[in-house]
Amino acid sequence: MAYVVTENCIKCKFTDCVEVCPVDCFYEGENFLVINPDECIDCGVCEPECPAEAIYPDSEAKAANWAEVNRKYAAEWPNITRKIDPLPGAEQAKGEAGKASALSPKPAAR
Repeated sequence: MAYVVTENCIKCKFTDCVEVCPVDCFYEGENFLVINPDECIDCGVCEPECPAEAIYPDSEAKAANWAEVNRKYAAEWPNITRKIDPLPGAEQAKGEAGKASALSPKPAAR
């Protein structure tokens, strides 16, 4: 089992989870974060830290489709190891449904 980031993170990109990860397995896209499921040690410390409630074990039904998304983009995007400001409008976007189509495949511009 590993933890993965799901649709709730899109357009938010809160990084409270990144700050507590003991193995630095988060990767940053333009409007989304992912966890490399092959690096995740299944400790679970990130899950309760996410204000958007976007992190789940990959064994849960709502996370099943997101495991491959996390794996794919973790191989393409830069690693993020420290907390940064969320995206503008993140507080309003965290409750939105149906954000999957807004996922940008672009890496973070840093």
